[in-house]
Amino acid sequence: MSTHPSAVPVRAMLVLGTRPEAIKLAPVARAMAESPQFEPVVVTTGQHREMLHQMLGMLCVDVRVALDVMRTRQQLSDLTARLVGDLGDAMREQRPDLVVVQGDTTTALAGALAAFYEKIPVAHVEAGLRTGVIDNPFPEELNRSLIGRIARWHFAPTEAAARHLTDEGVAKEQVFTTGNTVIDNLLWVLSEGTGASAFRTAAKRILVTLHRRENQGERMRGMGRALTRLARRGDVEIVLPLHKSPAVRDVLLPELDGHEGISLVEPLGYLDFAATLAECDLVLTDSGGIQEEAPSLSKPSLVLRTTTERPEAVEAGAARLIGTDPEAIVTWAERLLDDPVEYRRMAGAGNPFGDGTAARRILAQLAEDFAADVPVGLTASGPYSTT
Repeated sequence: MSTHPSAVPVRAMLVLGTRPEAIKLAPVARAMAESPQFEPVVVTTGQHREMLHQMLGMLCVDVRVALDVMRTRQQLSDLTARLVGDLGDAMREQRPDLVVVQGDTTTALAGALAAFYEKIPVAHVEAGLRTGVIDNPFPEELNRSLIGRIARWHFAPTEAAARHLTDEGVAKEQVFTTGNTVIDNLLWVLSEGTGASAFRTAAKRILVTLHRRENQGERMRGMGRALTRLARRGDVEIVLPLHKSPAVRDVLLPELDGHEGISLVEPLGYLDFAATLAECDLVLTDSGGIQEEAPSLSKPSLVLRTTTERPEAVEAGAARLIGTDPEAIVTWAERLLDDPVEYRRMAGAGNPFGDGTAARRILAQLAEDFAADVPVGLTASGPYSTT
C-alpha cells in the first residue's frame, strides 16, 4: 500500500538523455514544478549533450543532476552498462519516490532498469508503441518492450498503444491513454513564438530528418541520391538538419553538400525546429516524434522506414510509410508536390496523437495514486506481480 505522506510532495526523478526525451518530458517537468504535489528532480545522462542543456533552459526545465556517459563511437553495451551504474548512483543519492522515463532510448531503458534494481516504481511516458519486429527500429523496439515489463504506470499516447500493453498482459488499471506530450510541447513552443525558420526561399519547402541506425550506410546513401533528384526540379528548397552522428554525416555530406536547392544545417534548437516545421510544405523523415508533430500542423509526412510504431498517423491518412527505396521516395514526394488533391487529403487528415493536455492527465493520475491507499510499488498488479 502507499505509505507516502499526503502533505509531502512526491519526489519524482525524470530521466532524460536525448533531445526527443527532453521535448516530451518538458511539459511533465514544467507541470510538476508548478504543482505543490510534486518535486521534480531532472537528471540528464548526456546522450545528446551538445544540444540538450541549452534547449532545456529554453523549455523552462531546471536540471538537478547532469551525468556524462558518452564516449566516442561507444558501443551500445558499454553505454547501457555505464548508464545503469551512474543512474543507480543518482537514485541512491536523490532518493526519489518515483522515476519517470520516456519513450524507448537507451537512457529510458537504463533508467527503468536502475529504478527496478533500487525498488523505485517507474512511470513510462509514451508507453505501448510497437512494430512487432524486435530489431526494427533497433534497439528501440526491444527497449520499449523491456520497459513495459518494469513500469508501474503506462501512459499510452493512443488507444492502439494502450491495447498493445493489455494484449501483452499488463493490467488495465495500470494503463492510461493520455495523448502524447509532444503535442503539449509543440503548442507551447509555437505560442511562445520565439523560433526562427531555417527556410530562406518561397519555393516548395521540404523538411528532411534522417538518422535511424537501421537506415545508415547504403540505404542512407540512396536516400541522399533521391534528395538530389528532387532538388534538380528547381522548384523546391530542401532543409536537412544534420544529425551529430558520424555514421550519418560520413554518408550524407558527400552526397548532398554543395547541391543547389539543398541546405544542410547543424541540428536546430527545438524552438527553431518547431518554426521550421510550421513553415514547411512536406516532411520526409525516418524519425519518430516528427510523425506526431507534423499532423498537428497539417503537414503531410512520408516516413522513410519499413515499419513504424506510430501507425495511427498512417491509418488516419496524415502520413505514408514508403520505405527506403530511392525511386519510391522521389515518386511519392513528387506526387505530393504536384497533385493538390492528394496534398489536401493528407494535410487535412487530422492529428490522432492528442489535444495538448497529456501532461495534465499524467500528473492527475500520479497524484491520485500517491494520495490514495493504492499500491504504487513494484508489486502492484501486473504481469510480474508477486501479490
